Amino acid sequence: MYKRITLISLNLTILTYNKFIDSIVDPIILGKIESNYTCFANVHMLIEAHNDTKFAKVVNNAKFCVTDGVPLLKAINWLYNMNQERIAGMDILPDLLSISEKKGIPVYFYGGTNEMLESTIEYCSKNYPSLLIAGVCSPPFRKLTTQEDQQVINKINQSGAKIVFVALGCPKQEIWMSNMTNKINASMLGIGGALPVMIGIQNRAPKWMQKYSLEWLYRLIQEPNRLWKRYFYTNTLFILLLTKDFILVKILGRKIKINN
Repeated sequence: MYKRITLISLNLTILTYNKFIDSIVDPIILGKIESNYTCFANVHMLIEAHNDTKFAKVVNNAKFCVTDGVPLLKAINWLYNMNQERIAGMDILPDLLSISEKKGIPVYFYGGTNEMLESTIEYCSKNYPSLLIAGVCSPPFRKLTTQEDQQVINKINQSGAKIVFVALGCPKQEIWMSNMTNKINASMLGIGGALPVMIGIQNRAPKWMQKYSLEWLYRLIQEPNRLWKRYFYTNTLFILLLTKDFILVKILGRKIKINN
């Protein structure tokens, strides 16, 4: 078990970037793969969990709820004087693909459009030529029937995939992975927007914006009509909730919640 620290609505896993990689890869190499899932937490996910206790349970029941968003890292340091490494899906995805290629670990891509998955296969063939892609699947943009769910489960299990990269977006991908736990025999990672960034459909914010917690602003500039209401609401509420926790922890002396 890994330590977890509570930040508002999320129980965040405390571990290093390299330890997380090892925790995904080592059981596969040792033949001890178990059905589990990883959530890459950011402000959007934290606010979704704050507003929906059922979704909070989904995220907090994940084997790993890792710190993707830089604001979460700064909040942990601000509240608890802890320096947690960033474990971002955009970094984990290419690193795990590289390791999977070297170790012969079959991977599966679930989510996104058919065009995106075709581009993913093309990208991997150029950058990871020996990578074993067990399969890809672009599900319909609606709730699947019980029969369709079972077909997906059978297809992924029969493919021999050991890592499933799930690109459905938050909160849909986290709910899907939770529902598939103990049904799909693989480690599932909710990588969301990391896939289109990796294959070049979207651009990632420059390093200086990542450093200063401004990736949200970069995405807002790219898609203002779709994102401005979400970011205005989530960022404002996050600041208010964090200020409340600061008062409770730093001024009123609330005990730090760390679960071993």
